[in-house]
Amino acid sequence: MTASWQPDFEKLPDFERLFDEHQSMVFSLALRMTGDRGLAEEIAQDVFMELDRHITKIESAQHACFWLRRVTMSRSTDALRRRRVRGIDQWVEIDESHGTLEPESGSPLAVRIEALLATLPEAQRAALILRYQEDLTPEEIAATLGAPVATVKSQLQRGLKLLRAKAESQLKEYIRAV
Repeated sequence: MTASWQPDFEKLPDFERLFDEHQSMVFSLALRMTGDRGLAEEIAQDVFMELDRHITKIESAQHACFWLRRVTMSRSTDALRRRRVRGIDQWVEIDESHGTLEPESGSPLAVRIEALLATLPEAQRAALILRYQEDLTPEEIAATLGAPVATVKSQLQRGLKLLRAKAESQLKEYIRAV
């Protein structure tokens, strides 16, 4: 008879602690991916409900953070795809009055950059958000998104190039003459 693995309940992460530590990260990732505050709240709620169901499989605080990022990005992408299938391309055109991103700085430039970021293709936007918001390496992004490292590096490069091109054409008043 083989002994089955039993979790050490003393070492398991506490759901409430994980929620308190990571709720802002989960919401922020969902908000930047979808551009819709209400949808981001729904995604965050779904992610934490899923965490509650799988809490015994979480091995450490680091594993929990990785797991939350991965599930949040996956749920955000799924939500965007569902909206496109229904004919609502929410992430390309953000409604000015509801669900808009509110950058911490509140500067007009930050608002416009957020809007430009929202126009990038999903894969490029996801890679850029994980790289520059979450400060993950390309290897960590690849693990989070379940993609090859070379693909992530390509998405980062193409996303930055496209974002720069959009910024040059749409943010001319912020570019200094050389």
